[in-house]
Amino acid sequence: MICLGLASCFVCLMAGCMVGPKYQRPSADTPADFKNTDGWKVAQPSDDALRGKWWEIFNDPQLNALEEKVNVSNQNIASAAASFLAARAMVKEARAQLFPTITTNPSITAQRPSATLSNGVSDSGTGTGTGTGSSSSRGTFTEYDLPFDATWQPDLFGRIRNTIRSAAYGAQASAADLENTRLSVQAEVAIDYFQLRGQDALKKLLDSTVFAYQQSLALTKSLYDTGIDSDEAVAQAETQLETTQAQDVALGIQRAQFEHAIAMLTGQPASTFSIPYEPLNATPPAIPIGVPSQLLERRPDIAAAERLVAQANAQIGIARAAYFPTVNLNATAGFESTSFAEWFTWPSRFFSVGPTVAETIFDGGLRRATMQQYRAQYDETVANYRQAVLTAFQQVEDNLASLRILSQEIHDQGAAVKSAERNLAIATDRYKTGIDPYLNVLTAQTTLLSNQQTEVTLRIQQMTASGNLIEALGGGWNASQLPSPAQLAGNGSLAP
Repeated sequence: MICLGLASCFVCLMAGCMVGPKYQRPSADTPADFKNTDGWKVAQPSDDALRGKWWEIFNDPQLNALEEKVNVSNQNIASAAASFLAARAMVKEARAQLFPTITTNPSITAQRPSATLSNGVSDSGTGTGTGTGSSSSRGTFTEYDLPFDATWQPDLFGRIRNTIRSAAYGAQASAADLENTRLSVQAEVAIDYFQLRGQDALKKLLDSTVFAYQQSLALTKSLYDTGIDSDEAVAQAETQLETTQAQDVALGIQRAQFEHAIAMLTGQPASTFSIPYEPLNATPPAIPIGVPSQLLERRPDIAAAERLVAQANAQIGIARAAYFPTVNLNATAGFESTSFAEWFTWPSRFFSVGPTVAETIFDGGLRRATMQQYRAQYDETVANYRQAVLTAFQQVEDNLASLRILSQEIHDQGAAVKSAERNLAIATDRYKTGIDPYLNVLTAQTTLLSNQQTEVTLRIQQMTASGNLIEALGGGWNASQLPSPAQLAGNGSLAP
């Protein structure tokens, strides 16, 4: 068995082979087109194409300023960046195994052999009991050593190369995780921003409604004073006004919470952060969605999952290399003397060199079990990768459907608001002439406010769905931006 193993060793060495499976990206079902694409078109090179700063497509200077702060100050991104740098360092650590390790351990040691031990040895050797050994006669002396040790393990079966690949794929996955964290935070800032602007729009609506209800209360009191209406109508008008005022004040809670969330995401203390009041007036931009297969390149979470599959594949190669012998080349050289003056002279030199070969003969099935473990972990990463792809398609379809349906719903809701406004105008005129009671006006006002609030809420949902769609499409990122193994092993700065 050992002879066969050594024979395999030299055959593989001559052939330049590397033990381990050749990696191929796992297949994943990709539809030909998205289902909910009514009103959308396949992306073409144009000015509205998604790029790195995808939020600029909304043309909102305040949002642009907030997004710029995210890259600098967000702590989740800083943590993910540090994790990437650690993964990059592991690539360099693995690559260092390709080269010899050279160490030195210079020493200056004063020694005095034991006279008792030396005499004992002399007695035993001569039988006289009076002899003095050579060490004893030397007394105290100083030994000067300057050794150099070199160890190198040739990568005959690809264990080191697979280790480097595994570390590089892991670092690429970490880089994709960093970009996924960055994209998630950027999308969350945009969504919270639109939610906050939506609260401002609701605030504007309720402010104008409170003013209208104050005028209605004044009209009711005037009619009551002239004896045309009753005190009951005045009480109804007062109740409606005060209820709406309470709703108006309550909006401040959610607005403050969204403002505080944006402060946290941009790395600023909530106590010193504020966003000026401005109602939501944005409309969702035309986002080029591309074709479904582009998601495999544009989603950083999919790229991370695929790189983890490649890393698991390299781990199988590392485990398989354990079946073959390990060859080490060891060398030691230096200078050794008992005299400082003769320490670096040529006769004081010493050296030793030679290879060692180690092969496991019996391990109780350890290597077989390790192989089974890494193969199972590879299958797990493949399943996770395919699940990430399916999730991506679901998220894109969800937001495409939301935008398509919300567009029609907002159109219908706008018509409902106009009808409610017309109904209120008719009810108010009939109330002024004494034809109908104030209850009809009250009902018409409540109906109008409810429909107006629904319309604003739908517009908020439309803008948040637009931000979610961009996130689901991967923003402006692409897998081609992943650092290459050569970049990961380099010494220069690297911005993933």
